[in-house]
This record gives sequence, structure tokens and C-alpha cells, in this order.
Amino acid sequence: MAARAAGRRNVKSVSAAAYAHERTKDYLTEAEVGALLDALKAGRHAARNHLLVLMIYRHGLRVSEAIDLRRDEVEHPIAGDELRAIRRHLALRADNLPWLFLSERGQPLTRQAVNELLAAAAKAAGLAPVHPHMLRHACGFYLANRGFDLRLIQDYLGHRDPKHTAHYTRVAGHRFEELWR
Repeated sequence: MAARAAGRRNVKSVSAAAYAHERTKDYLTEAEVGALLDALKAGRHAARNHLLVLMIYRHGLRVSEAIDLRRDEVEHPIAGDELRAIRRHLALRADNLPWLFLSERGQPLTRQAVNELLAAAAKAAGLAPVHPHMLRHACGFYLANRGFDLRLIQDYLGHRDPKHTAHYTRVAGHRFEELWR
């Protein structure tokens, strides 16, 4: 009470980190996604890792959704190159476990494993550090930049609140170029 009486407000301080996502680029461009995918085409788990990142990007998956994905749970339409990548990945497996993405020990991949493989791929591709959610954002920006309706994007990404989807229009200024011609 004494603080208010002296004319000061009682306001919680918010660290700069709380707003860091608004100031930094939190998505990948199409070219960066391509470079990341190319970097994942080599290595011992190339088929799995390439497919994992491709699916996170194409379907805007959260990392938890990707690592929990089972072979029989794919719901979005699958493009030909993605279907071939799934077949290539499954052809290398000798198990009948239900999860699509397994570790070497036959368990579903962990969030940490996905973060580590993305960090290694980003480094190999010459990119700044990448985290899985950047691929989800890249999907949203890709769809918005192609002119898809925000309601459709909202449904595709599974957003409850449309303000989360509207975020993807912030860098799509070129959409307005033809308005007054």
C-alpha cells in the first residue's frame, strides 16, 4: 500500500526473454527447409531423419505429435515424395512396432533426440540453430504466403485461437501487391 501511495505502480517485471520470440526469426524459409532436408539425406538414420523433418514441416506437427505418430495414424493428404520417403523408411525396418519414428533401441524418439538431430542438421546445412517448432511455423508461413485462407490454415495446424494463425501473415506483405493495379 505504501508503494501505491507514493505514486508507484505494483507491476510484475517481465524478462526480455519472455518477448524474445517476437524479436527474432522463429521460422525457416523454404530455402532453409530445403537446405535442412538436404543435410539430413546423409548419415546412418538418413531415411528416418529426413522423413521426420519433412513430415513436421509439411503437416505443421508439434514435436510431440511427430514422435507419437504411429504408422496407421497419418491423416493429412500425403504427397508422392513424402509417400516414397515413408516407404523407404519403413523398408529399412525389420520390426512391427506401431511408432513411425524409432530410436536405435526400438523406442519412440524423444524430444531431446529430435532437438539434437535438428541441431546437427542445421550445423551441417550452415544454418543458425533450429528447433522443431520453427518447422511448424515454416509450414504456417508457407501456406499463408501461398494465399490460403487463414481459417483453412487454422484447421490444418489445429489452432484453437485464430490469433495464433494470424501470426503467419506478418511477413506475407507481397500478398497486397496486386490490390490496386
